[in-house]
Amino acid sequence: MLYDWLIAPFADYEFMRRALVGSCALACAGAPLGVFLLLRRMALSGDALAHAILPGAALGYLVAGLSLPAMTLGGVLAGFAVALGSGAVARATALREEASLAAFYLVSLALGVTLVSVRGSNVDLLHVLFGSVLALDDSTLILLASIASVTLVGLAAIYRPLVLETLDPGFLNSVSRVGAAIQSAFLMLVALNLVAGFHALGTLLSVGMMMLPAISARLWTHNMSGMIALAGLFGLIGAYAGLLASYFLGLPSGPLIILACGALYVLSLVAGPAGGVMRKFTPRAHLEG
Repeated sequence: MLYDWLIAPFADYEFMRRALVGSCALACAGAPLGVFLLLRRMALSGDALAHAILPGAALGYLVAGLSLPAMTLGGVLAGFAVALGSGAVARATALREEASLAAFYLVSLALGVTLVSVRGSNVDLLHVLFGSVLALDDSTLILLASIASVTLVGLAAIYRPLVLETLDPGFLNSVSRVGAAIQSAFLMLVALNLVAGFHALGTLLSVGMMMLPAISARLWTHNMSGMIALAGLFGLIGAYAGLLASYFLGLPSGPLIILACGALYVLSLVAGPAGGVMRKFTPRAHLEG
């Protein structure tokens, strides 16, 4: 019985195994980045960057159709341009970085949808906006795995200064001048990971795999390493549960993966020991003098 419910869909169907592998790659790389976005109070910046890659992917689509290399290259270039451009605007003007990202996000979303609509059909537009996690081929899986590997290696390389820049940027600036470079490198990793998510979940849902597990993990622990590990675990559980629900209910897989991550978030809101609702009703030992 448990085999039929939990294992058989993946054992019997290759497209389910491919979807699971691709979703796990997104979860392992995206959720740790989401933790830093959350702690840096940039949770909505991830959403802005996710939409910012749309014009580049749309240009790749106009040139070569639904071509993986063309859309990926276009998305990467657009994401990097927005990440670097928003930081430059913030440093050169009175606008804060989230304000410039919001402006880029709105213009990019409208431009990207317009470009796709010029040549494509409603089906193509839905593919770009919501992805097709059940239709991942070998080249897309290799791309997702490669981007996940680059993201994790890059995050490991900048981990120490990134933690300092996140928790105490004033101290980092007093002992080093790498703060701006670390910020740019981090945003590039976010943009790169969102490009990976774009191919599986689309521009509208890719940021969900990044942020929802991270927000859930924040409600369970205050420890940075524990938060990153829990975020990755929640992302993996959400991907697995969402694909199973999609298989048995006959509903779209991408939205159900994000809804599964949302269910973990609701559970964390209620039971999370580091910030959940139940913590307020749990008796705590009084401090002794």
